[in-house]
Amino acid sequence: MNEMYPKNGKVILHVDMNSFYASVEMAYDSSLKGKPLAIAGNPEERRGIIITCSYEARKLGIKTTMPLWEAKKLCPNLIIKTPNFERYRTVSAAMFDLLRQFSSLVEPVSIDEGYVDITNCQELGSPPLIAELIQKRILEMLDLPCSIGIAPNKFLAKTASDMKKPMGITILRKRDVPKILWPLDVEEMHGVGKKTADKLKGIGISTIGDLAQSNEIQVKALLGINGVKLRERANGIDKRSVDPDSVYDFKSIGNSTTLPRDISNQRELIGVFDKLSEQVAARMNRKQVVATVIGITIRYKNRQTITRSQKLDNPIAKKNEIFKAAKALFERHWEGNSVRLLGITMTGLQELDTAVKQLDLFSYEKEAEKEPLLNTMSKLKNKYGKNIIGTASSRLNRKPLLTDSGHDTSFNKDFLQEKKSNGLPRKD
Repeated sequence: MNEMYPKNGKVILHVDMNSFYASVEMAYDSSLKGKPLAIAGNPEERRGIIITCSYEARKLGIKTTMPLWEAKKLCPNLIIKTPNFERYRTVSAAMFDLLRQFSSLVEPVSIDEGYVDITNCQELGSPPLIAELIQKRILEMLDLPCSIGIAPNKFLAKTASDMKKPMGITILRKRDVPKILWPLDVEEMHGVGKKTADKLKGIGISTIGDLAQSNEIQVKALLGINGVKLRERANGIDKRSVDPDSVYDFKSIGNSTTLPRDISNQRELIGVFDKLSEQVAARMNRKQVVATVIGITIRYKNRQTITRSQKLDNPIAKKNEIFKAAKALFERHWEGNSVRLLGITMTGLQELDTAVKQLDLFSYEKEAEKEPLLNTMSKLKNKYGKNIIGTASSRLNRKPLLTDSGHDTSFNKDFLQEKKSNGLPRKD
């Protein structure tokens, strides 16, 4: 056991949900299991692109970002579902709650993947055993498959989780890097996109091994500080820690929508902003933040895109406030031409309980009464982390995945029933 937990090192898991959106739909409706399923935009609109698909569909050659018409040619019987992001976010929250039952050091990096630091979890068993327990628990409770990478750092854990899908568990040690990673094309390395790979190949770096053994000064001159980091990771070095608070380090919250047709009617366009404002407000409420800057995006029929933003007098988060500000910006900058896309983006984000208002004489006394409580909350968060305290509304939909007796609850019986009663769509 001690050999599995190094004295000076870390043990990190990367948990990656397999074909997440499609898997959630199959968990919600068991009749979809074993069938070619794709999650895609509405084919009647301009968003007929495959977002993700089941492994049954992938075996037929269907891939992410493939146009829907092309996917239907490959598989005429392809089942198509439009994305239900509220459902996916709800299930994602449940998945991360489950991971936190194993370790307090959980860092979500997207809706369907995250890191878990189990360095101090020896009492739960060996790392492979913990990974097996997590994988089994997610499957039993949420009816969802996942792959898990086990490694001494985040880069290697992320790389390992990709090596066996679906339902894989892979261990990748630093000593394995020369044999397993170095022979691979440099473009297969996490963090290296096609443009970066082309630049590296332009100076003779074709494989991960080439990058690992490259001249640091040359790579830095080509790619800047990111080049140094990529070279370190090619050597299996990654000093980043698992940070549970990093989920709060987002810079903006926004929503945009491509319209079903080009629209020039002002009332219709303002109606779109009304819906977008509601979506953005809901996301800000979940994150418990307010914004000090609002921006809008307008894309015209000829694909010309403009963005306009405005600094706000006071932080806002409510739907009517967002709509009022977005509407004013739109009316000021819209040229009257037909529009194909609209968007709202909120920036200058602050946590709700630390946001500072421009107080007037009438509101000062009321706000001042809250100061002792806010100071206490701030001290607790500084000591124990940002997630130690939340508002009641932020906790309402967060239920533990273990019952008081310690027994697992059932995804199909309890979790889904709860979500249906909260207003999520029922089975189709």
